[in-house]
Amino acid sequence: MNVVLMGTPDFVVPVFDAVASRHNVIAVFTRGPKPVGRKHVITKSPVHIWAESRNIPVYHKPSEYNFNPDMVFVAAYGAILRDNILNSAPCINLHPSLLPCYRGPSPIRTAIMNGDTESGVCLIKMTDELDAGDILMCQKFDISIDDTNETVEAKVSQIGAKMILAYMENPDKYAPVKQSGKIVYTAKIDAYTEIIDWNKPAIEIHNLVRALGAGRTKINGIDVKILKTKMNGDQLEIVTVQPAGKKSMDWKSFVNGLHGDEIKFGEK
Repeated sequence: MNVVLMGTPDFVVPVFDAVASRHNVIAVFTRGPKPVGRKHVITKSPVHIWAESRNIPVYHKPSEYNFNPDMVFVAAYGAILRDNILNSAPCINLHPSLLPCYRGPSPIRTAIMNGDTESGVCLIKMTDELDAGDILMCQKFDISIDDTNETVEAKVSQIGAKMILAYMENPDKYAPVKQSGKIVYTAKIDAYTEIIDWNKPAIEIHNLVRALGAGRTKINGIDVKILKTKMNGDQLEIVTVQPAGKKSMDWKSFVNGLHGDEIKFGEK
């Protein structure tokens, strides 16, 4: 089968690799290189790097699309497709939630921040409306209290690869089903989302840290990223932090560096 793949982040790469192991990928579309880090180094997306390693042509703009494949497969591409793509072939989207909850740009992180104990992977037929297509396949999985965005993405990769290969082997086996239930849209994660509100319950702070990989705060006037936490009963335990301009360290080492000063969270 001749396939066009569209996607951008790390967790999509194992899925695309599984597809490429059995089918002919004629083109890959991914978001263009962008500045990353404090030095603003222009960096290609993980999918871009993967495609180049397999000598697959890479494109960045949907307007550049001029193909007639047997199937277009999309996973976390980050752009709404238009008729030039949707009318060229069956367009299938891998979405990491139990649709119609959560549609939008941050389904995995939103599920973790909300403390959900279950999520899923859906294959849907793409339409010109965001994440609104009919469901072809869906598989649930559990989210534990210590799962992070990274570990949940790994689950999505493993499950999604198996689902898309099964679908591509026999598409006629899977009848489309309209989405039903309450529609929940997710928001784009930004720098403000990372700021810890210490007035919130401990479990909500833990969920934010594990969802985003870091929560930002001030401790005794120092800008600090909280990198890892865990719950000890109903109490939040800080495990790893990174003070501004320094390497990550365990919480005990950071506290020792305060020389016995009273610890104050979140003050300006």
